[in-house]
Amino acid sequence: MRLWYENPKCEVNLFPKMPAPIKVLTSLENSAGDRCLDIFVRDDGTFGFEEYRKDPEDQRGWFSLHRYSYQVFVTAEDALGQAKSRVEWMID
Repeated sequence: MRLWYENPKCEVNLFPKMPAPIKVLTSLENSAGDRCLDIFVRDDGTFGFEEYRKDPEDQRGWFSLHRYSYQVFVTAEDALGQAKSRVEWMID
């Protein structure tokens, strides 16, 4: 999302792109439906995860929360294991 203020030449990018092209392998959602977690594979064969939130009053969709997507894992299982230890609603 890009916002323009009084000066149209002043551009602020609030939501930078993911670090590399990805393919989402699985998407998990919390019971309230306002948080989700994607496990993905990058073009280079490494894996990662990202947590997102969705606000009911904002119809623009899901927003990244923590920038976990920059972390690199060897397997999807490793990414899921780290997600389960870091994402509050997934902690056992």
